[in-house]
Amino acid sequence: MSAIEDYLQRHGDEFLAELFELLRIPSVSADPDRAGDVERAAHWVADKLAAAGLTSEVVATEGHPIVYAESPHVAGRPTVLVYGHYDVQPADPLELWRSPPFEPEIRDGSIYARGATDDKGQMLTHLFSARAWIEAGGGLPVNLKYLIEGEEEVGSEALAGFIAANTQRLACDAIVVSDGGQFAPGQPAITYGLRGIAYFEVTVRGPDRDLHSGSFGGSITNPALALVRMLSGLIDEAGRVQLPGFYDEVVPLPDEERRALAGLPFDERQYLEQAGVSGTWGESGYSLLERRWARPTYDICGLTSGYQGAGGKTIIPHKASAKISFRLVPNQSPETVGAALAAMLPEIAPPGVVVEVEPLHGAPSLLVSLDSPRVKAARRALEHAFGRAPVMTREGGSIPIVATLREKLGADTLLLGWGQDDDNAHSPNERFSVADFHRGIRASARLWAEL
Repeated sequence: MSAIEDYLQRHGDEFLAELFELLRIPSVSADPDRAGDVERAAHWVADKLAAAGLTSEVVATEGHPIVYAESPHVAGRPTVLVYGHYDVQPADPLELWRSPPFEPEIRDGSIYARGATDDKGQMLTHLFSARAWIEAGGGLPVNLKYLIEGEEEVGSEALAGFIAANTQRLACDAIVVSDGGQFAPGQPAITYGLRGIAYFEVTVRGPDRDLHSGSFGGSITNPALALVRMLSGLIDEAGRVQLPGFYDEVVPLPDEERRALAGLPFDERQYLEQAGVSGTWGESGYSLLERRWARPTYDICGLTSGYQGAGGKTIIPHKASAKISFRLVPNQSPETVGAALAAMLPEIAPPGVVVEVEPLHGAPSLLVSLDSPRVKAARRALEHAFGRAPVMTREGGSIPIVATLREKLGADTLLLGWGQDDDNAHSPNERFSVADFHRGIRASARLWAEL
């Protein structure tokens, strides 16, 4: 490994300059006017993979392109698939950025730019580590495949079909994903669990037009009142979801795992300050980390109804709608939750309204065994790069395409994030620590040897 380490140190500035090149490309997948920039970013990634000595191609889809690459296959060596994405979130609101979002700059030891941590900076660590092995180590100790998409921020629709049609081509022993964060600054983590998601839009329709609230109020059902009462009926004061059968398949957290989560160096006060709130709330009987990472939840994500302009307008709105989500844990099914929701809401609706439930998207949860030899290899690699052993964590969010990869390929998934919780992913002034960028490359290079 000494030759690899020397190479990484000598080429650190070069890696940083190349990251800046990619960050300057405004590859916003949600913006149709940026389609050309998204394609330009795909070719940039493919060209870098090819220059490192891999066979690479840009795969056209009905949406944005997919980049696929692989190293020359060597029999007897394990095969690792690296997943990442080169597309980014919109930069709005622009006025809140201290520097232009697509003109990266370094301030106080961090790179500021849209996509710095989510996911261009983290994704490139695995490209640069491969280059180091090929150019300084005489070749890779594993077979590497890269699957880098341009639609992660808009649902990965094209990639799901590509995976289903190319399971043999993508076959591997392990999947590596770096699109998240450490547990704390300088404290690396391996995420062994992701919650799933079931996301819906609920619409309640009443009169065929908005009505005068003085003339009609108290005589017909107000769709907005009906909706909020129905939504509040989905959860009780103790934080328990009230959908019939919601907890039937939930596996209780083992005592050993609860003790491990309780032993993490978690600062609840700092967490509350970061969130900008004065207290916590959630399902009774569980710790904050257990509720965040390992228990199912229900949330209202958006509410729309009636007059939203300046001043007042006294109406009974003709309809009301809400976007709601359920975060799911192992064994829970988005389809089962959707069926229960569609059955329950009309039953609790007051007379005079019609309820519609539209599924928007869903994905199952992910849980990797801590006894996996690949997890143990990742622990050794992270400890080498960061100078301290990683902690084992779950994540409350969902990465639907990761669940798809696990389902279709059946390989262990290693979720190794190099970022921080306060990197402002999806927000103005997104950033990525320069030190974490280089530690990520070093950890990735060591990971190939450990695997």
